[in-house]
Amino acid sequence: MTKEYVDKLSDLVNVLGLESDAESQLEVKHFFSGAALYSNGQICASWTPVGLAFKLPDQQADNLIASGVASPLRYFPNGHNKSGYALFKNPEDHEDGHWKKYFLGAASTADS
Repeated sequence: MTKEYVDKLSDLVNVLGLESDAESQLEVKHFFSGAALYSNGQICASWTPVGLAFKLPDQQADNLIASGVASPLRYFPNGHNKSGYALFKNPEDHEDGHWKKYFLGAASTADS
């Protein structure tokens, strides 16, 4: 299953042209049961069976969660919420371009 998510994430990064727009080196790697995007060696996004998650400034992630646009990210059902992460549970319900601002914001957050 991991390969499926590595392929999905890699394809989305390519379709969005993130490599040319990001101010950092991006790399997709296996991550638990999915895939993660790293910006200069720091994780900034992941795509797993639970959805597409982005590491964002805490306030932005909190606002997305509070508005119902995103959900908190938990690695385990009874685990704690990962601070600064916003999880989008059905990423394929949106056009690819919808995600570009989140990817670029996440890459920038990871680099700071």
